[in-house]
Amino acid sequence: MINANELRKGTTFLLDGELFEVLEYQHYKPGRGNAIIRTKIRNMRTGSIIPRNFLDGHRFEDAAVERRDAQYLYNDGEYYYFMDSESYEQQRVHADQLGKRAGFLKDGMEITLTVYGTEVLGVEMPATVELEVVESEMAVAGDTATGANKTVVCETGLKVQVPLFIAVGDVIRVDTDAGEYQTRV
Repeated sequence: MINANELRKGTTFLLDGELFEVLEYQHYKPGRGNAIIRTKIRNMRTGSIIPRNFLDGHRFEDAAVERRDAQYLYNDGEYYYFMDSESYEQQRVHADQLGKRAGFLKDGMEITLTVYGTEVLGVEMPATVELEVVESEMAVAGDTATGANKTVVCETGLKVQVPLFIAVGDVIRVDTDAGEYQTRV
């Protein structure tokens, strides 16, 4: 059991049978009365973020959430399969859980899985990935006074807005948080 005073950013705990992670934490002590712990917590299964206040002395059940290094293997359309780097066991993640981030996955890519017991709660991508451009729109330089962009399709099927000088066969670096082009490699 952990006390509300022990909550810090990144702490995971069970509240009303649900698994939560602390995103923000503030200890507030009014002039009189008990201290109040103001938090923003994220439900690790649904992803919803809620503000929640707790009184000093409130206790929670600790949740041992692990972060494991894994390697992306393949997908079958519905599930994405990863191999644990230490135990060599395969873990699968539903396509809905990955969402748009699935476009960043390349064969053999190293990622981090967030696991609670045997349940995979999330996939942490590296900050950037390098992808090869396989399809590009035709664009003519000189038609604009400012920097223009075009849409390209990468080897994973991901569509990215890039400058006009990017061509088929180029390798580009893409930010996985924003899904935006950073540079040509």
